[in-house]
Amino acid sequence: MRTFYIIVLTLAFATGFAQQKKGVELVKPAEFAKKIESKKGQLIDVRTPKEYNSGHIKNAANIHLYDKDFEQRIAKLDKNKTVYVYCKAGGRSSDAVEILKDKGFLHIVELDGGTDAWSEAGKPLEK
Repeated sequence: MRTFYIIVLTLAFATGFAQQKKGVELVKPAEFAKKIESKKGQLIDVRTPKEYNSGHIKNAANIHLYDKDFEQRIAKLDKNKTVYVYCKAGGRSSDAVEILKDKGFLHIVELDGGTDAWSEAGKPLEK
């Protein structure tokens, strides 16, 4: 019987670690870069198309925060997968985080300081 309890506790403990992290994280550029490289998720740039075309993080989708169809477009994303979000300095991405939370997204990672901080940290932007 003792072995049974040990197995059950071990499985419960292991599955707890396997579950996706939940909530919102505000992270610096170095940590954001590590997270987007090592974990699967959805990377969105909430700046204008003009800003996006001037330079964006590799593999980011441009979903402009102030577009009329912003909420429709984010509704197509998987709420169970991590969403990585950024803007130029942090204001719009903060607003986007609130919308994503309201829409039921489970784990959101926001780039602290946006592309300004990203560039200052020596991280590349693609055109």
